[in-house]
Parts: sequence; structure tokens; C-alpha cells
Amino acid sequence: MGYIDVNSISYSLPDGRMLLDEISFRVGEGAKAALIGANGSGKTTLLRMIAGDLAPHGGAVNRSGSLGVMRQFIAREGDQVRDLLLSVADPRIRRAAATVDTAEAAMETSGGTAAQMAYANALAEWGDAGGYDAEVLWDVCTTEALGMPFDRCQRRAVDTLSGGEQKRLVLEALLRGPDQVLLLDEPDNFLDVPGKRWLEDRLIETQQTVLYISHDRELLARTAQSIVTVELGAAGNTAWIHPGGFDTYHRARVERFERFDEMRNRWDEERAKLKALLLMYKQKASYNSDMASRYRAAQTRLERFEKAGPPPAQPREQHLSMRLRGGRTGKRAVVCESLELTGLMKPFDLEVWFEDRIAVLGSNGSGKSHFLRLLAAGGSVPEPEHEPVGDLPVEPVSHEGVARLGARVRPGWFAQVHGRPDLAGRTLVSILHRGDERREGLPREEASRALARYELAGAAEQTFESLSGGQQARFQILLLELGGTTLLLLDEPTDNLDLVSAEALQHALRGFEGTVLAVTHDRWFARDFDRFLVFGSDGAIYESPEPVWDEKRVVRRRG
Repeated sequence: MGYIDVNSISYSLPDGRMLLDEISFRVGEGAKAALIGANGSGKTTLLRMIAGDLAPHGGAVNRSGSLGVMRQFIAREGDQVRDLLLSVADPRIRRAAATVDTAEAAMETSGGTAAQMAYANALAEWGDAGGYDAEVLWDVCTTEALGMPFDRCQRRAVDTLSGGEQKRLVLEALLRGPDQVLLLDEPDNFLDVPGKRWLEDRLIETQQTVLYISHDRELLARTAQSIVTVELGAAGNTAWIHPGGFDTYHRARVERFERFDEMRNRWDEERAKLKALLLMYKQKASYNSDMASRYRAAQTRLERFEKAGPPPAQPREQHLSMRLRGGRTGKRAVVCESLELTGLMKPFDLEVWFEDRIAVLGSNGSGKSHFLRLLAAGGSVPEPEHEPVGDLPVEPVSHEGVARLGARVRPGWFAQVHGRPDLAGRTLVSILHRGDERREGLPREEASRALARYELAGAAEQTFESLSGGQQARFQILLLELGGTTLLLLDEPTDNLDLVSAEALQHALRGFEGTVLAVTHDRWFARDFDRFLVFGSDGAIYESPEPVWDEKRVVRRRG
């Protein structure tokens, strides 16, 4: 069994600003602790310091037990399934795998005796490092996560898997693996609801010590035994530890903020009393020399009181204002006739009406994101008025039948994966100032105000790719707001949003004059939708009056 002990950790940003200020907490042996807080508050940075990826600028981290880490972005370009599993394996196994790969390539090139001997030695080292045992584990993991044995899928490109399949595969390896301590950065992102329930059950069952970042309220309610909140502060973000579960968290937080007000009021009252006392003795000492000593004592007392300073300032709370305006369109926003997503789902018909709120549900890999992408491109035969908002390239979707957008319908697409080559290397304020083909540029002062509404003012001069996942998500929603979309196509929009941001998005969607289709596995977010389009496990697409969360993976041949 292992534990995590964080002692007065501090970390400053390259520009000198303090990001984290003396963070301290402990996760005991076998405990399950959640790490929450505003997007960009430093949660991932804190996890990286605990993992050893970053060195703190102050304080120290103590750990016991072997460590397994799921990072926020788990796959690299060009990775295969084997690479993904190796990325969360023991370092000795990773080194042995690299030696095998090098020796195998050398043997294929030269084929000489020396190369064959080097390959044999590399295989022996692979066995000594536990590589063959790891392959047995990986076979179980790929069978559970992907529905096929390891030897059939180890060379499959990771980018052919859905985001949920990638996450499930890594989680299978970590939660079934030998590591005693796990750090999981948003493990529930992209998981479908059966996957989230599986994760919740495994977190409850495991004897491993787990610290995880999540904004999924259902997962927090079921699994968190304690909650570490990274709170926003002017001189660096601090941490508050709630020793109970999520069911008592909100009440405890309200009471905590009430105590801040009470302590500050008491301090102000005491300071006012000491000042009044000082003034009284000063007046008396002016005509009574016997009062001079009392006046000096009152001075000393006030100086000491003020030097000790007021109680800690109340943490700053987020205030987001998303203004998704939209506009009127034709009554039929989307019409699908015998639409078949090639190799994914059976033909279906669909009519989407202006101001519909449709949640698109179903298992990972069933074709939901492909469906949204087809609409994001303007449908089967897009008219100029159906060109998507923004410069994000939309890859074509192979299909038969027809998907047609209605009059004045302009799609705005929030993609599941936040990679935005069109925004790379550019600061947020410059992106807004410059505009694009369909969005007018904003004066810098107006751009700064827009960023402030989305709690992004502090990141105005940062490049898009340097933002946290949640900040990237908020900025993309801002671009949709400014682009004048009338059809919002949201693919897992709440996955990286903190709780306050997700609530702000939900509020904005209620006031949006337009149509919304959202792929989601967020059980709370889906409560605001009035139609539910389900991608079934048999390849059929159907509507349901209520959310359907238990559809299994579509059964199809996978090579």
C-alpha cells in the first residue's frame, strides 16, 4: 500500500506569477481523493509535481509505493495500442521494449549472427523485466476495452480508437496493474455512461491509493472519500481539504465562506476598537502625563495587531457569462433521409426543428461524433450559407442518403478532441483581434472584455495550446458565441469544464435562440434536453423519451 504526502508545495509560472502557494494535503493508504477546482487553477500542474514530471519551486512531495499515472492527454501522434499500454507500464518494461524494438529492426536490416544474438538477449531482458507477464495483463485489458485480444490489436493506430476507448484501455491497465498509487487526470473524460459506472465500481473496489481530477458530479458522489479544492487567490492558489464526500461538500463550502466573512468582520471590529482606544489615550495624554504610558501601550498593541495582519482572504469565486445568442432559422433545422454512416450505423430518418435540444447518446465508437461532423460540414451537399463557423477544418464523412440543413442554419462545431491547428501558436487576444473569414475581429479592449467574461483574462497572452483542457474548451465556446452560429453541434462539451463552467454553459444554452445537438455522457448535463437520439448496439438509431445510458458497443467486425 502507498500514500501521498504533499507538504507546502509552491510553483511559479515563467512570467513570475505564483500559481500554487503552499499547497498541503495527504492521501492515506487505500484512500480515494478527488482534486477539483477552476480550469487553469493548477490541478494538472500539481499532479505533474506529485508524479515527478515537474520540480516544485518550494515544498516537497513524499510518496510510498509504486506509481501509475494517467495524464490528461494520453496518446501521442503515431502511437499504436502497444505504445499506449507501454506508456503506463513500469519504466523497466518500457526500457526493455525499446531494446527489443531496436534489436528487431537491426536484425531485419542485417540478419547477421551478432544481430540475432542481440535480439535474443533483448527478448531475455524483456522476460526478466516482466514483459511477458505484462502482455498477459494487456490481453485482458484489450479484450475488455476493445473486444479483441492483444495480439490482434497491438499494432492498431491509437487514432483509430475513440477517445473513450483510449481512456478505458489505459484505465484497465492501471486499475488491474501492480501500482500501489494512482494519479488519474480526468479519467472519466470521453467514457460513455457504462464506462463511467465501470470506473466508479473499480475505484470503490480497488485497494490502490488514488488521487484523481474529475468534474463529473456523479463520479465524485460515488467515489470521493475526501475532496481537495484548489482555490483561486490573488497571491497564488491555495488548497482547502474537505474530509468528507461530495454529498456534504457544498454545505461545508458555504459554511467555510461564511466563516471567512465572520473572521474578517471580527478583525475589523477589533481593529476599530483598538484605534478608538488609542485615540482616547492620545487625547487624555495631551493634558494628563500619567496617561502617556497607557497611550504608548495602546500604540504597541495596535502595531502588533496590524503586523499580524487580517485573517486569510476569502478565495475568489469564478463568474462566467456565456452569451450564446443564435438567431432564427427555418422551421426544419436538419433533415436526414435514409442517412447511413458508412460502416457505422444503419439508415435512419430524422427531422430536427428550430430550437430543439437533442442529446445524442450511445456507446463510444458508435458513430455519434461522425454524425455531428457531417452536419458541421454543412450536410451532404452544403450551400454557402451552411458553411461552418470558424476555421476548424472539417474532415468529410463517408455516408449514403441525405443530411440537409435548413434555411439560415449556420453550424458551429465543438469538436471532441481539442487539437486546433488553426489556433496553434497564437495568443487568445490575437485570435480574437484578428478574426477569421466569418468572424469580425474585435478591438483589443473588447477582446479583453470577452475573455474576462469567460474567466480567461489572465490567459490573454498565452497561446491556445498552452491552456488547460478546460480553458481550451471555454475559449472554443467563446469563438462559437462570436461566430454567430445558429446550430450548435457540441461533442462532449462538459468533459473538460469545471463545475462552474459547465453550469454557465448549461445556463447559456437555455437562452440560446437556435438548435442544439450535443453528444454527451454527462448524466447531469443531459437533464436539460427534451429529445434523445440513441445510437443503438444493433446499429439502429432511434429516439427515446428518456435518456438511455446502457447501450453496449456496436457489434461489428474490427481488424
